[in-house]
This record gives sequence, C-alpha cells and structure tokens, in this order.
Amino acid sequence: MITEQLAKYYAVGAQEYDRFYTKPEFEDDLDELHDKVDEVLRGHKVLEIACGTGYWTQTLEETAESVLATDINTEMLDLAKTRGFDSAIVQFSLADAFDLPADIGSFTACFAGFWWSHVKREDQVRFLAQLRAKLGKDTLLVLIDESYVDGISDVIARTDAEGNTYQFHTADDGQRYEVIKNFPSDSTLRKRIASSVREIRILRQEHFWLLSCRLK
Repeated sequence: MITEQLAKYYAVGAQEYDRFYTKPEFEDDLDELHDKVDEVLRGHKVLEIACGTGYWTQTLEETAESVLATDINTEMLDLAKTRGFDSAIVQFSLADAFDLPADIGSFTACFAGFWWSHVKREDQVRFLAQLRAKLGKDTLLVLIDESYVDGISDVIARTDAEGNTYQFHTADDGQRYEVIKNFPSDSTLRKRIASSVREIRILRQEHFWLLSCRLK
C-alpha cells in the first residue's frame, strides 16, 4: 500500500515536483527514456498509474492511441490538467493504484513513471495481481524509475525488516517526511515479478531504468 505520509508529501510538493527532471546530469538519460517510452507504447491504449503533474503523460500523448492518466492526489491532477492535453487522447481520473475501479476501462498497456520505487516489496505481487484482474492477461506493463547514484541520490536513512529503504525529504510546507524509496537491481526486479509477468526486458542507465513486460 502507498502510505498516507507519502501521499501527503507529494500533495504538498506538487507545485515543485518537476524540478527533479531539470538536473543537468539527467539530460542524456531522460532523452533516451522519452524516446524509448514513445517507441514501446506507440499505438497503445494506456492506463497511466500515478501520473503526478503529467510530465510523462506528455510523452505518452505523442504516440499512444489514448491515455487515461490517474493519480491519488487531486493536487497533482489539477496541475496535470493545465498542460493543455488533447482531450481526444488524454483523459484524467482520480484513482488509487491499489484499488482501481472495476470499470476502469479497457487498455492494452499500463505505464508507471517513478512510482514502483514507492511500492513496498511485500506489496508488489499483490499490486500486479490486481492489475492482471482489472486489465487482463498479456497487457503490456512499462515501469521507469530511478537508480541510486552516490553523491546525487538522497541518502538512505533506514532499511526495514522487509528490505524496503527510506529517505527523509523536507517539503514546501517545511515538514520532514519519511518516504519509501527502493532502488532494486536488475536481478531483484526480475526475481520479484517473475511469477506475475513474462517477457521481462530491462534498460539500465546511469541514473534511471526502464522495464517492460507482459502480465501473465
């Protein structure tokens, strides 16, 4: 489950969320990621999980047939809607990724950008099972997230009994939030999801990674 503290942290920091993507050292990796997302999801009917401010929704809009961008925070959705998306391609919906509505719709692919790292290791299989139940067998799943880089990534504050790692972040409201942030290796990614998906492919960059697979 996504914790209440994590949801509040992103709601409070919604206005400043996109600053993360402006770091100069990320430029080359992000260019490659945008191109890869365009390629992999071209022509698909995409369900986007945790769309945030719509940063990745912009890329999806370029080549996807349609996009339903969802998030648990109205603050994030309100910002995403200001980007001027083509309503014939992109629609928005308030939704909890762990409790998607039964009538969420019909999709050929699911995308989640920088969200998997916030899912507890013990909840990952359950989430994938829900996706399979709601979206169906053979649906394409694409995940992108951050790699841990010494001197650039925020320091890991603690690790819990399940192996989840946590960081502390100070939000724009001045409060300090403990945020779950896992940095799985390629082997860990494969091991954790192998029972739920097939055709796993991983692109590992210096700062980020992209995984594509199909639900079993």
